[in-house]
Amino acid sequence: MTTTRHWLPVLALALLGASGDTHGDEMARLSAGAAPPPLSIGLALGSGGATGLAHIAMLQVFDDLGVRPARITGTSIGAIIGALYAAGLDASEIRDVFDEFGGSSLDMLSGLLEADPGDKLTGLLEIELGNGGVLDSKRFMDFLRSKVEARRFRDLRIPLEVVATDYWSGKTVVLREGDLFEALAASSAVPGLFPPVQRGDQLLIDGGTSNPLPVGLLAGRYPLVVAIDVSGTREHSEDGQAGLTELLFQTFGLMQQSLITAQLEMSQPDVYIKPDISGVRLLQFNRIEGVMEESRPAAEALRNALRHALERQSP
Repeated sequence: MTTTRHWLPVLALALLGASGDTHGDEMARLSAGAAPPPLSIGLALGSGGATGLAHIAMLQVFDDLGVRPARITGTSIGAIIGALYAAGLDASEIRDVFDEFGGSSLDMLSGLLEADPGDKLTGLLEIELGNGGVLDSKRFMDFLRSKVEARRFRDLRIPLEVVATDYWSGKTVVLREGDLFEALAASSAVPGLFPPVQRGDQLLIDGGTSNPLPVGLLAGRYPLVVAIDVSGTREHSEDGQAGLTELLFQTFGLMQQSLITAQLEMSQPDVYIKPDISGVRLLQFNRIEGVMEESRPAAEALRNALRHALERQSP
């Protein structure tokens, strides 16, 4: 699903890093035939578990067009992939990260789903039953940390805002400074699976429980706002029934879709992209190949929308 709306071609009038520049100076350069500054884009990457691997296909479009977001907001998997991109990895390198993850002993997520009940999962998991979650995300965060040099938000090449939820108040918490990987662990702390993160008097859980597509954080701040919704869809079974595991993992996505619908009524992005991905459970990160394939039509829709935006700003 893809929608776009008309936007005014409002451009930033000062280049990043320029000093002493004025509105008049910039207008003089434009009238003299100089190229306008790059289109300033705010990019919102939504939550959705393994369907969020579709974000990689969308970022590949940015890479192909030579377009760089001015700011990224992300929730859960959107925050994780957004952080890798903001830290300097391109889409191809991010895919390599998840390919490696999917084929390593760290693939505790898909291993949990695919294993037989009698299998011993201790080689894949660290059990944290007394800490508010079944799995400990530390090993996964350590794995991600080994792939980038950034350790704190200030180390990132693109400004990033990470969305989590305070369990006690139920309110959205936006993290934009401090320890990057602590913020990512909080944003992706799916209730019941991964332990919450203590931050002062706040107990932070998955941002998808309050703000699964953080487009509102960008509204009115950028000439072009792009939102990628990876909440996915559910396949109708032949017998019309849903098993216990299916209900467990898909109900969370259903809740997020309802929240996104309400959010879009308040903050409509300029470009809204929703890859048509079905049959992928919350934690099936080993299905990256299929997710990328199903993301192709949405990636082409995004490519066309960005090209149109770039053409509109051309003199």
